[in-house]
Amino acid sequence: MPSSEHAGGAPPSPQPEPLTTTTPVSAWSPWRAVVGFGVVSLAADMVYEGARSITGPLLGSLGASALVVGLVTGAGEAAALVLRLFFGSRVDRSGNYWGMTLAGYGLTAVCVPALAVTPFLGAAGLLVACALVLAERTGKAVRSPAKSTLLAHAAGPVGIGRGFGVHKALDQVGAFSGPLLVAGVAALSGALWPAMAVLAVPAVASMALLLWMRRRVGDPLGDEVRSAPAAPRLSVLAMGRTLPTRFWLFAAAAGLATAGLVTFGVISYHLVQDRVVAVAVVPVVYAAAMAAAAVAALVTGWLFDRWHARVLFALPFLVAAVPLLAFSNIVLVAVLGVLIWGAAVGVQDSTVKAFVAAVVPADRRATGYGLFAAVQGAAAVAGGATAGALYSRSIPALAVVVAASQLAALLLLVWTLAVRPAGPA
Repeated sequence: MPSSEHAGGAPPSPQPEPLTTTTPVSAWSPWRAVVGFGVVSLAADMVYEGARSITGPLLGSLGASALVVGLVTGAGEAAALVLRLFFGSRVDRSGNYWGMTLAGYGLTAVCVPALAVTPFLGAAGLLVACALVLAERTGKAVRSPAKSTLLAHAAGPVGIGRGFGVHKALDQVGAFSGPLLVAGVAALSGALWPAMAVLAVPAVASMALLLWMRRRVGDPLGDEVRSAPAAPRLSVLAMGRTLPTRFWLFAAAAGLATAGLVTFGVISYHLVQDRVVAVAVVPVVYAAAMAAAAVAALVTGWLFDRWHARVLFALPFLVAAVPLLAFSNIVLVAVLGVLIWGAAVGVQDSTVKAFVAAVVPADRRATGYGLFAAVQGAAAVAGGATAGALYSRSIPALAVVVAASQLAALLLLVWTLAVRPAGPA
């Protein structure tokens, strides 16, 4: 891997390790496999991003306070991240990449449409809704390390930055259309539950597409793992100690960025409770944020393959701007804040993952993604609770706390790039 220094700057991040020389994920071309995963994610994102676009108002309509919304959405993001610690190492040991991917998408396909029944459960409605939100996010944790490993394997020959960027862009088409579908149904029906019910259609489509793709591409990556000599069973922490220093520094920087990035649940709660926009407009605003995420993923993914991880210096600045703008009572300012929030999400879900793939050995990528997500998850629950509590007391204080965390994230990112790779990752 290249390790030469750029004049006057930090050494570039390592190029992704060449992936195995066997067929990359399938007999399909690398781009066809990348696009296939993207189309599956498109359908699935219609489901869970459609639901997330209205989670804050839905929980609020069931009696939740801003603190409860912050805790539940923060804990949901934490579950989606921290639990990858266990599922990542497990899938690396078993090679069951497709099985875990299918199970995770299945949880999402069941839990989101089930939110439609919560308004009819009386006092239990809020509790059931919270449980379903957490279960759906658990599905994300189950599938993500396995799917990201398959995707990184497929994208290697075409550039991991570009592969993750294109996948994220397709993913965001669903993240854009799902909230618009929810907005349309909510506006026509005058209620939120029919919008949750209609999401059963893309949920079924996502599972059908995934099963079709699984049959078409086979499982050469999993076969490699299962046919290899049995490796010693190490604890997750023991495996973590074998990962590069740059990985852990970057995980800390990304964790601070995650903690500072206020959940959309709290933002949407503000938009509705302070009457900035009507309830039916919230999913439209969220859809616009997802479009911004798609653009940010494509641009930073393309730049990553040229400038390497230095493109990630933009992330702390994006995160720090969100509370200053998104919690305004002026519509245009608040919408600008939501668009910047979406751009930060796009960078986190694509280019950040590309850098993880670049510094972690190929045979430990799922474990690396799991450990990385665990750091982000712990930060997400702390950040969600902090945002929910400070929002009710002092938005300026929330902005100051977020700005301080992003300054620390920026310094850690500089440190990360200053550390030379010890050798081939």
